Formats: sequence, structure tokens, C-alpha cells
Amino acid sequence: MTKQEQQKYADYVKEITPKSDLVMRMVKAFLVGGIICVLGQFIINTAVNTYGLSQDEAGSWCAMLLVFISALLTGFNLYPQIVKFGGAGALVPITGFANSVASAAIEYKKEGQVYGIGCKIFTIAGPVILYGIFCSWVLGLIYWLMKMLGVM
Repeated sequence: MTKQEQQKYADYVKEITPKSDLVMRMVKAFLVGGIICVLGQFIINTAVNTYGLSQDEAGSWCAMLLVFISALLTGFNLYPQIVKFGGAGALVPITGFANSVASAAIEYKKEGQVYGIGCKIFTIAGPVILYGIFCSWVLGLIYWLMKMLGVM
């Protein structure tokens, strides 16, 4: 490719690449992530103050309810619209993880219970689970070694 062709291609790519406003994307992500966090805090406060649960129990209920709500919204095809608006603000929290698992299950259900849902449900979330477990194992090993050596 000549320099002129490379420049022409670079101009073409720049022309067709969608323009996005970084500040506005960050504001939307902050807003959506903030709403999810406020909902989570509301669940925790309600569980502690109204139902008398401990902080640990309330946190468990909060995680469970947020996952349920996210899966339900994914099933009704509403969560993808939230993600489209809020970007990382909707994908990063636990609700985004639940959305990735539920959307894969919904997408592959036509292939059957075992080969579809059973095999493909963790297509997106599987690497997160795998590397999360692996990294926690490595860090636990490092911590254990440091304790054994008297560093900690």
C-alpha cells in the first residue's frame, strides 16, 4: 500500500467511525451506575431497618435481588436498552454479570436444555469466573507464602 492509499484509508476510517461524546458517556454511566447503587443501598437499608437482618444477611439479599431484577429485565429485553444508554455504568456492577449470563441462556435456549443453555450459558461470564477464581487462588497462595516467611 502506498502512503497515499494509506492516508486515503485513514481518512475513510475517520469519516465512518461514529463520533461519541466522552463526557456525556461518562455522565450517563455515572447516572446509571449510581441508580443501581442507590437501589442496592435501599435494599440493604430496608432489610436491616424493616426486617431486622444483619449487614451480612442484608448484603446477601441485596446481591440476590439485584441479580434477579437484572435477569428479569434481561428476559423482558429491557436491560440491553439500559446498557445501551448507560454503558459501563450498567455493565460493571453485579447486574451486568447477571445480564451476561441470562442473555447467553436466552440466546442459546433454541439449541436445547443441555447443548444450548447448559453448554453456552457461561460463554460470556465463564472467563470472568475462571480468571476470578484463578487470581484469587494465586493471591491466596502469595498471602500464605508471605505469612509462612514472616513478611506479614
